[in-house]
Amino acid sequence: MMTTVGLSYMCRIARVNIAFSMLIAAMSFMITFSQPAQAMKIQTVKSPGGIEAWLVEEHSVPMLALKFAFAGGNSQDPAGKEGLANFITGMMDEGAGDLTSEQFQQRMEELAMRMSFEDGRDALYGNFETLTVNRDKAADMLRLALTKPRFEADAVERVREQFLAGLVYAARDPEKVASREWYMTAFAGHPYARPSEGTTESMTGVTRDDLAGFVRRNFAKSNLKVVAVGDITAAEFGRLLDKVFGELPDKADLVAVPMTKIAAGSQRVVEMNVPQSVAVFGLPAMARKDPDFMPAFVLNQILGGGGFASRLMEEVREKRGLAYSVFSYIQPFQHSSIFAGGVATKNESIAQSLDVIKSEFKRMAQDGPSEAELANAKSYLTGSYALRFDTNAKIAGQLLGLLQEDFGIDYVDKRNAQIDAVTMADVKRVAAKLLQTDGLIVTIVGKPMHMPRG
Repeated sequence: MMTTVGLSYMCRIARVNIAFSMLIAAMSFMITFSQPAQAMKIQTVKSPGGIEAWLVEEHSVPMLALKFAFAGGNSQDPAGKEGLANFITGMMDEGAGDLTSEQFQQRMEELAMRMSFEDGRDALYGNFETLTVNRDKAADMLRLALTKPRFEADAVERVREQFLAGLVYAARDPEKVASREWYMTAFAGHPYARPSEGTTESMTGVTRDDLAGFVRRNFAKSNLKVVAVGDITAAEFGRLLDKVFGELPDKADLVAVPMTKIAAGSQRVVEMNVPQSVAVFGLPAMARKDPDFMPAFVLNQILGGGGFASRLMEEVREKRGLAYSVFSYIQPFQHSSIFAGGVATKNESIAQSLDVIKSEFKRMAQDGPSEAELANAKSYLTGSYALRFDTNAKIAGQLLGLLQEDFGIDYVDKRNAQIDAVTMADVKRVAAKLLQTDGLIVTIVGKPMHMPRG
């Protein structure tokens, strides 16, 4: 049951989001970015204080979307404090400077600004949106959150209760359990194996000093990447960068995270009394800058990333009716990379579903796709790319990812040509190398029939 304090907090958040959304709706005719992705002018801006960032000016909409990332993420959680980065994301709007949590939330509502944080395995992300008329005041709120968070005891305990309640729910969710157990198996002994959301024990043990220490070690200029899109000039953006981030320490104090590959193939069953089993499966893959990444990206679209147009959906769902959904994806991290996917179906059908998936992996590795599959995948991937750039926030998110991966400003112009250049020989070569079912790690949660228990 949600406490009165927790309910009040959620209502405040809802009011901020509703106020911002109403303003967005009032200007909805202007929201779509007016230029195609290839026509964007991406600038590198250096602030007077030396902070570098990317900027796309778009003055037709009186708004600014700012996205930033501090490298590190939940791989920086200390042993025994798993979930600390996650805890941080819930605390960053809980009061800062002279403003208590209540005052901070009220001020955000008055400014109709949006600010949120999320943690990843390799970075902690910030999202900030504001109307031009309130930009300076809203930016000052973001500055306070990053440099002077209060971490007051009552706010810490209230947010802790919310995270602990979430852990109870997650422990009953077969998809969440399957994903957590897969990472623990695949990356055993590596920071990626730690539960990013934490455990009841670790989250109970987080203190104010832990939260303050994480911010002190991880929020710095040396590991900061920033992108802005919207109604701001380069000179104005330079001043805003110094205003928001200028007080941060020059250098982060990050723990080194080693490169790794996922463990050898295995299959494990985690018993849960549910009518449907969930399986997560995965293999090691190539890094983002590996020459074979783009052929693998196209391969994934054909095999399991293309929704109803994918090979796995056709074979598992359409032909055999074994599962409602089945998918795959390729995910490059900073210190590893995976080709993974999932399927959920009745307990009596999960074994057959996995057999079909493995058979399709083997068939693709041996024969490759058809010419039609390759052509359709490339056409979709190139044609849909512009949809990633149809709002300021989407543009900022896409560009932040490119900045983190150290791709140049011209990548947006080159990307579709790289996909078009992928040949049948490329896809066949990568499929034969990637889809080695002997190395497949599979985690099943439920009460699957006809399967050995792990």
